[in-house]
Amino acid sequence: MAKVAVLKTTHSTVVEDYGRLMRSVSYSESIQNTRRTVLKLNLSWTLFYPACSTPPWQIDGLLKTMLEDGFKDIVAVENKTVVTKPTKGAINNKWLPVLEKHGQKFVSLTDVEWVEYQPKSTLLALDSKVFDRVEIPKLFIGSNVIHLPTQKTHGHTVTTGAIKNAFGGLLKEVRHHCHTYIHEILVDLLTIQKEIHPGIFAVMDGAVAGDGAGPRTMAPKVKNYILASEDQVAIDAISAKMMGFDPMKIGYIRMAHDKGLGMGDPDQIDVVGEDISAVNYGFSVSRSPIIWGDQMVRRGSLRLLEPLLHTKLFIVPRLLSEMYHDYYWYPFKGKKAVREFMSTDWGKLFARY
Repeated sequence: MAKVAVLKTTHSTVVEDYGRLMRSVSYSESIQNTRRTVLKLNLSWTLFYPACSTPPWQIDGLLKTMLEDGFKDIVAVENKTVVTKPTKGAINNKWLPVLEKHGQKFVSLTDVEWVEYQPKSTLLALDSKVFDRVEIPKLFIGSNVIHLPTQKTHGHTVTTGAIKNAFGGLLKEVRHHCHTYIHEILVDLLTIQKEIHPGIFAVMDGAVAGDGAGPRTMAPKVKNYILASEDQVAIDAISAKMMGFDPMKIGYIRMAHDKGLGMGDPDQIDVVGEDISAVNYGFSVSRSPIIWGDQMVRRGSLRLLEPLLHTKLFIVPRLLSEMYHDYYWYPFKGKKAVREFMSTDWGKLFARY
């Protein structure tokens, strides 16, 4: 039976709690310390916004646990998108001081070698409907991977978590072209992960979770939960259930479950740690104007314009996204949420990093 660990945590115990969480599901049996382990961080915004990207305490707790348990070859990575910059994001989200504290470095996937990969399994869309060939970072092949997502909603996929985190690791900057078949692509990426990684694990931070128009323009809500599992489908299913969604009605979870890539039915998942049977955040998903527009062009009433996204004219929606998020929403709406967050115990912890 699939197993997902869920713990209630606090700002003063979270680093130690990550160790308890991971060991409660015997993570070191899934991730062997004799191999290189890639830590796939999650950067949804170059700017800091609560619940949006991997928080520093998540990295802190993970690395403390791994180093205590004899892991030596660790590589922390993230990639860029057309609207995010990994190194600047690592600074704004306070990843670098934590990595330095534990003697680790941050690597941008723009600086590593990418190689063509021939999937052994039949994919749903990645190599037939989106790209002519599949390219992935060479350092991922033969390495363990640990995903560090946050618990939040997403305008394209309802929820986002461990499975969606590979979207920013196994695909280059042009991965926005995958939005047309986003659920199928996420299943394809999990299929590839099963082929290239000897071990896969995820730790999800829900200390502060994101509700609404994710993955950026959300309402951050303090929830004080952290999750972990080797089953990427199961951890996303339990996270979705906690947020108030039926995971088997979410495309990528249901399809991955049906393909046997993991367990998406919460009734068949063993949750260890906390009793979450009555947990329901009551979250709802909505779409920012940028995601709404992207969906209209890619598979809605404006889809005749979709070929333009493959030309130099793509700079127009990219600039619109940057203007909306960084120069309108963040200054006039987001900063208020950040100020409120910084007055909480979790905000004070973030400031100390």
